Amino acid sequence: MILKIRAVGEPVLRGRAKPLQPEEIRLPSTQELIAAMRETMHDAPGVGLAAPQVGLPLQLAVIEDREEYMKDLSPELLAERERKPVAFQVIINPVLTLESAAEVEFFEGCLSLPGLVALVPRARKVKVECLDAQGQPRVIRASGWHARILQHEIDHLAGALYVDRMRSVSLCSLENFTRHWKGKSIPEIKRLLQVDV
Repeated sequence: MILKIRAVGEPVLRGRAKPLQPEEIRLPSTQELIAAMRETMHDAPGVGLAAPQVGLPLQLAVIEDREEYMKDLSPELLAERERKPVAFQVIINPVLTLESAAEVEFFEGCLSLPGLVALVPRARKVKVECLDAQGQPRVIRASGWHARILQHEIDHLAGALYVDRMRSVSLCSLENFTRHWKGKSIPEIKRLLQVDV
């Protein structure tokens, strides 16, 4: 089932989501929600989707970065972003620990802000302690693009959006990103936008 994705301005996107108990996670209704969120994420398409984005204030997100999403990116851009396929993951009640002091910046978009992207600084490495789709404890250590996706989705669970962290001067339509910035390196983009490198 494809769920409706809530757009920026919906109050549910700005509230703190509530944790789920292990017994709630195993309920058929929660398992159906996870399956519907996965289907909705694929349909969008996107690499992550948090429950608040489908109108439910729950500490639950799904993530999957498929190889097919990377087919238009050059090997150099994939290496710069440290982007590799990520198998389907369910994160529930996540606790995020930033494991690198240095931040890296790349353009991010969001299914709740369709058609827009901006440069967003994020930690390069993270650790996420959470429960999985069966309510079992799990620790995820991630770097590069995977770490970025985790940080983006966990922000949703705290009522934050990438626009709260972005370099505002870099906000642009997806069409203009493709036209002007897509093939350029981040240092070159920052120089052209006159952002501190």
